[in-house]
Amino acid sequence: MSNDAPITDDQPNTQPNTQPNTQPNSQPNSQPNSQPSSQFDWRPQPMGQTLVNELLAAFLQKCPDAAILAARMRSDTGTRFHDWADTVFVPGSPVLHQRLIEAGFTQRPVPGAREHFVHLGAMFPAVVFEPGDTRRVAIKVDSVADFLATWKLDHPIEGEPWSQFRRAKAFVGDHAELWACERHGYRGFEIAKPDPARSIAAQRHLENFRKRRRDFGDDHAADARGFEHAGKLADAAIHDLGRDWACDLWFHAERDYWQRRCRAGRVQKARQDALGLGWANHDHHTYRSSRHCYTHLIAFLEKLGFACREKFYAGHEAFWGAQVIEQPTAGITIFADVDMSPDELLGDFPHRGFSSDVPGGKLGTIGLWCALHGEAFLQAGMHHLECQFDWFGLTEQLARESNVKMMDPFTTFPYLRQAFTEGERWRVSESRLRRVLSMGQITQAQAEEFRTTGAMGSHLENLERNDGFKGFNQQGVSDIIARTDPRKHAAVTGA
Repeated sequence: MSNDAPITDDQPNTQPNTQPNTQPNSQPNSQPNSQPSSQFDWRPQPMGQTLVNELLAAFLQKCPDAAILAARMRSDTGTRFHDWADTVFVPGSPVLHQRLIEAGFTQRPVPGAREHFVHLGAMFPAVVFEPGDTRRVAIKVDSVADFLATWKLDHPIEGEPWSQFRRAKAFVGDHAELWACERHGYRGFEIAKPDPARSIAAQRHLENFRKRRRDFGDDHAADARGFEHAGKLADAAIHDLGRDWACDLWFHAERDYWQRRCRAGRVQKARQDALGLGWANHDHHTYRSSRHCYTHLIAFLEKLGFACREKFYAGHEAFWGAQVIEQPTAGITIFADVDMSPDELLGDFPHRGFSSDVPGGKLGTIGLWCALHGEAFLQAGMHHLECQFDWFGLTEQLARESNVKMMDPFTTFPYLRQAFTEGERWRVSESRLRRVLSMGQITQAQAEEFRTTGAMGSHLENLERNDGFKGFNQQGVSDIIARTDPRKHAAVTGA
């Protein structure tokens, strides 16, 4: 195995997926009102899912300890083994090669694996051909050391602490091995040479991200200073580590901040940490942005290597839209939500912004949330983290074990299920309340409700994907946005 350093940002396998999904097994896209685009026409991929399930089932039959882990994932965390799978290593054959191609996989060599297959139109683990007759599955975890410690395994770890790629053998069966791997902005399989200076730099930049100043005041100029400050921190990390590693560390810090402000997140993180897994099953992170900060948000994310995917719009009267933006090497997807009008969807709003702060003179759900709590990028923190779960299992377990309940689901397709946990209420500062009240955006009764009990702040999102479906449900997202408007909650709970 080569010990060359991990790939840099400009190498081929770090490029974003912008390929149309035109595989022969694709099913009709049943997303209601989805934006028409051949470039981001995500469809269920049942042939790919069948093949992945077959490979994983054959592996679990040969590795009893891995089968125990899989059962514990479902019973203890409400998650599924295949959602944790990073890579499936199997003996190659012409028959399997042909099946992969027919199921929509593409061969894309990466450092350490030339016969490396990925599906660009779906969310499946990679498949790698290896010589011999041993099957291996690598699961993704936040920390290999934590996973080994949890399972009382004194096994060697390949890769230095605080490096971009680490792995360790965990369980061995009949010609079958389960490995745990952690990635930090790297998609290959080569173990880097020790570089203590970069490892120390990674720790320092993560600390800087975690303790960054978020509150510069609550006017437009203050928000701009907040983005400028964050940009300088990101620039320093990119200089030392490259954008992909810097991106990974940034969202580690963002999850930490969100989790401290969301009980449901803390409860579920503890459940996943009990198996040594961490948040490696994250699906996407959601920022809510005011209109005047939106271009700052997108510019910052593009600095970290993100590329714009599909746009969303909720409907003529909803005044809400979003840009989906993805960093494929770091494995991070963002929903960037903002109030907007129908005609603004046609323009390049992520880069050109908006002509005014309030479309139609009234703050929508997103704008009001930001006015009450601050920008998700700054004072408030992310609105929610969405992870991949066994949807029904998580719903039942959280309610039974921790009294964490789900709101009514907003997506119930066979290939996509979604629901928020009941929202965490946050205290609203008096200065923000007075400003929003003076703007005529809330009533006196709503202001008193927010003053007394707080306003809806954050959630954990329960998501289940099947058939590798990579897209989202626009109609359902629009519904849940409306249902999380603080004004509606105030009307229900009191005044």
